[in-house]
Amino acid sequence: MNNILKLFSVFSFFITLQTQIFFSSSESMSISKSSNASKVLVLPLKTQKLSSSATNKLPFTHNVTLTVSMAVGTPTQNVTMVLDTGSELSWLQCNTTRINQPVFYPNRSSSYTPIPCSSTTCTTRTQDFSIPASCDSKNLCHAILSYADASSSEGNLAMDKFSISGSNFSDTVFGCMDSGFSSNLDEDSKTTGLMGMNRGSLSFVSQMGFKKFSYCISASDFSGILLFGESNFTWLLPLNYTPLIQISVPLPYFDRVAYTVQLEGIKVSEKILQLPKSIFEPDHTGAGQTMVDSGTQFTFLLGPAYTALKNEFINQTGRVLRVLEDPDFVFQGAFDLCFLVPSHVTRLPDLPPVSLVFRGAEIKVSGERLLYRVPGEVRGNDSVHCFTFGNSDLLAIEAYIIGHHHQQNIWMEFDLQNSRIGVAQVQCDVAGQRFGIFH
Repeated sequence: MNNILKLFSVFSFFITLQTQIFFSSSESMSISKSSNASKVLVLPLKTQKLSSSATNKLPFTHNVTLTVSMAVGTPTQNVTMVLDTGSELSWLQCNTTRINQPVFYPNRSSSYTPIPCSSTTCTTRTQDFSIPASCDSKNLCHAILSYADASSSEGNLAMDKFSISGSNFSDTVFGCMDSGFSSNLDEDSKTTGLMGMNRGSLSFVSQMGFKKFSYCISASDFSGILLFGESNFTWLLPLNYTPLIQISVPLPYFDRVAYTVQLEGIKVSEKILQLPKSIFEPDHTGAGQTMVDSGTQFTFLLGPAYTALKNEFINQTGRVLRVLEDPDFVFQGAFDLCFLVPSHVTRLPDLPPVSLVFRGAEIKVSGERLLYRVPGEVRGNDSVHCFTFGNSDLLAIEAYIIGHHHQQNIWMEFDLQNSRIGVAQVQCDVAGQRFGIFH
C-alpha cells in the first residue's frame, strides 16, 4: 500500500511470512547484493482469518498485514516487518520508550550508521517520498512518512545489516523512526516496522538487487508462497505479461514508483462493458492510474466504471441474488452493492465472472471471490454479502486499485528488469507443494 493507498489496507486474514527460507541450493549462504539476480529465495506464506466488528460503516484500518521475520544489526536483533508492495522506504520503530511493543535498538548495533542530510542518499534518492527529506538539528537525514488514513511515521534515515536466514544484506538503507501516529495501535503493536517493496530506488527489493519477485496466495487453505528471484519453472503455466506504465514527468496524482498497469476493459461473463477507453487513461494530473497492490484487499474502480459494472452485475444476477435495499449501509465506505443471502446457505449460486482486461493479460474473478460475507452483519435470517468491487469516488481516491482478494490462485510476477507484471492461473497450494513448502 503506497502513501496514497494505506487507507485501503483492510483485510479479512493475516498473512505471515515464516522465518524458514528455502534456497535454490541445499546450503544456507551469505549473498552479496550484486549476485542476487541469479539466486532464488522462496518463503512460505501462512494466513489466518481475523474477526472484525459489526458496524454499519467499518473503518479502514491496518487490520491485516504480510509480515516477514528477520534479523537486523550487529549483534542481530530479531524484527518483524510488514511487507508492503505499495511503499518505498523500509523502517523500524526505534523509540525505546514503547512499552511492551517490539522495537529496534540502534545503540546496541555496531553496524548502525546514521545518514547525514548532505549525502546523495538523502538529497537524491528520496525524490519519490510524498514529503521531502530534511535536516534535523544534528544534520542527519530526517523523513516523515504520511498516509491517507492519518497515520504517520517520523525519524532518521540510517544503514545497517539485514539478515534473512544466513543471507546478509549490508548497508541497507531504512528509516529509524522515533515518533508517529497509528490508526490501529493494536495491530501496529505486533510489528517492528515496515518493508517497502515498490519500484523506488530505496525499496527493499531494489536494494537487494533482485530483478523479480513473485507471490501466490491460495483461495482454499489461505496459504501461499513469496519468491525472490527467477520464477521460470517448467511446471508453471506460461505467464501473460502486461507492461508497467511509466510517466517520467512528475504529476500531482500519479505515483511513479507504484506497479501501474493499463486497464483496457471490464467484462461480466463474456459481455464487455461499453465504456470509453479514456476513462481508463490517467488524465493530465495523473489521476486515473491503475495500480496492482498486495496491500489492498479488494478492488476499487473509478465512478463511471464502477457504476457500469454494478448495474451489469445486478442485471445478470437478478434471478439468483437479492439486493440489500439499505442506503445507510455502505461496507467499508466504498462498497454500496450488497446482497441478502439466507444464513443457512453454505454455497453461493453460480455467478457471472468478472474479468479485468489489461494490455496483454487478464484477471478473471469468479465464484466466492465476487462476494464477501460481512462478519457479524445479519438481517433477520439473512447474512449480508457485499460485491468485492468498490467505488473509488466514495473515498475521494482518483485511482483504480487491483486488490489482493482478486489475486488469489494467480501467480503474480513483478518483473522489475523488464518493467512488466506476469500473471497465470495456478493452484497456489500445488505450487507450494512443488517448492516443498506444503505437504
